Amino acid sequence: MIKFILKCKNKHEFESWFSSSKEYEKLKKKKLIECIFCQSTNVYKSIMSPNIVKKITKHHNTDDSREFIKIKKNLQKIKKYVEKNFDFVGDKFSNKVREIYYDNKKHKNIYGTVSKKQKIELEEEGIELTTIPWVDDKEN
Repeated sequence: MIKFILKCKNKHEFESWFSSSKEYEKLKKKKLIECIFCQSTNVYKSIMSPNIVKKITKHHNTDDSREFIKIKKNLQKIKKYVEKNFDFVGDKFSNKVREIYYDNKKHKNIYGTVSKKQKIELEEEGIELTTIPWVDDKEN
């Protein structure tokens, strides 16, 4: 996981976590990163100092590295829980979630992907979504 300080064209500053720099670039290219204040997709990384985290040893055990590892482990637990208890519907998510939302008798746990446009449309219909950072299961 990597945390970036982001700024939008309106100079709003906010933090966001990504699984990697490549993931950030991929999401930015698809205009899926937006300002939490004004929803602008004209977002860029702010200048920041790197926070390098090594594996914790008995000799190197900082509060930042402990917190990072705790967050990563919690996200890994959430991912495992979702994968075990929810049906993956991929890019059919927006259609499937509408079926569930409008048919009150049909309760299913699903997860998948949506485009920015689909996300906005779902929110306009009153369908709330939650985004979870998808982290590697690897320990490093």
